[in-house]
Amino acid sequence: MDAVVLEEFGGPDVLQMRSIPDPVVSPGWVTVRLKAAALNWHDVLVRQGQYSSPLPHVLGADGAGVRTDTGEDVLVLPSLWWGNREAAPSPRWEILGDHQRGTYAELVRVPTESVAPKPRGLSWAQAAALPLVGLTTYRALFTRGRLRAGENLLVLGAGGGVATMAVMLAAAVGANVTVTSSSPDKIAQAQELGAANGVLYTDPEWPTAARQLSPDGQGFDLVLDSVGNWERSIAALRPGGRLVVLGASRSELATLDVRTFYFGQYELIGTTMGSPHDFAGLLQLLEAESVPPVPVSAVFPLAEAAAAHKHLEGGSGFGKVVLSYC
Repeated sequence: MDAVVLEEFGGPDVLQMRSIPDPVVSPGWVTVRLKAAALNWHDVLVRQGQYSSPLPHVLGADGAGVRTDTGEDVLVLPSLWWGNREAAPSPRWEILGDHQRGTYAELVRVPTESVAPKPRGLSWAQAAALPLVGLTTYRALFTRGRLRAGENLLVLGAGGGVATMAVMLAAAVGANVTVTSSSPDKIAQAQELGAANGVLYTDPEWPTAARQLSPDGQGFDLVLDSVGNWERSIAALRPGGRLVVLGASRSELATLDVRTFYFGQYELIGTTMGSPHDFAGLLQLLEAESVPPVPVSAVFPLAEAAAAHKHLEGGSGFGKVVLSYC
């Protein structure tokens, strides 16, 4: 089969098209002939060597295609071996594409429980863009964040995959959504997907500006932070509010005023990815509510994976970057 192979860690140009053996069929596993795969920032970190993946290696957590044994159209669940505890994953847990060969290939082999029916009405590109960002966001908002209809949510970084999905899912269940962004255009695009308003995080006083958009200026019930800006995120919360953290794209270290934190009665909640139960909840929500497809900003052929990574790292798009094999 054709695959994009990582033979050394580094920049986008280390991704090279190669012919490699097809996956071996074995009990408890299924093979999916992929139609599309979506990029995630996680793929960039794997490419750079931050997850000590074996070399040579095939990247990719997200994908959609056809089961080779049944002919069913399926999504690939990128969260492998979560385990029996919903509160947190097992020690065996990993993300597809970390150590198991991923979806930048014509075929991918995954555990049987790691496929789910492709939602109706989605193109292959839209379907491939859903699993990782959808699963991660669903767990962050509902399983961990306990978001309810009528609550006020602040989402950091409009335009990114998690932020975009958060706007759509939260609006679908009746939450009031505000976003931050570096661009008025991205705020406008988020509003088209269900956000009520937004502020520019290029303004040093953006937490104050965001709070002014909340009811009575009290702050937000829930802030979703996928960038690592904890101090300012907490400043946007109402007393007793909840900060859900699921990324560190801008900062890996945070300094908190402990006294302010406990007097504010705040909650700091960590989360990542999700379980098969969370994935089932996501698919049920998509079936029950009018949630738009994940926006796709750019589609590249498999052979142009390096160019797709450069586009992703450029940060100019709104929505997901997808590799198409159709």
